[in-house]
Amino acid sequence: MLSQTEMVTILPRAVVKVSEFLKNENKEPAKAGLRLYVAGGGCSGLTYGMALEDGPSEEDIITEKEGLKIFVDPFSAKYLKGSSVDYIESIEGSGFKINNPNVTSSCGCGHSFQTG
Repeated sequence: MLSQTEMVTILPRAVVKVSEFLKNENKEPAKAGLRLYVAGGGCSGLTYGMALEDGPSEEDIITEKEGLKIFVDPFSAKYLKGSSVDYIESIEGSGFKINNPNVTSSCGCGHSFQTG
């Protein structure tokens, strides 16, 4: 388990929303957090995933912001380093948005990406 402050940045609106989800799921705040990961799939080859977790796995890299923990596995870390997570609410809908500086192209639907 590694602690790294620059792996992923989570913006204040996302901290609030994830904290609400953790509370609604009765997750223990001292241990629980948000898992952010990359998986194969989608038009461009890679997709993002998020899940609430009770705690980190042994090999996870952990980032913490305002008491909220983010867990990233080593495979995903190479694709997510330097990314930020925000929560957007607009007339078209609401949801999490990942801004990733490593993306070289993405598909038209915006759900998958490639890196260089």
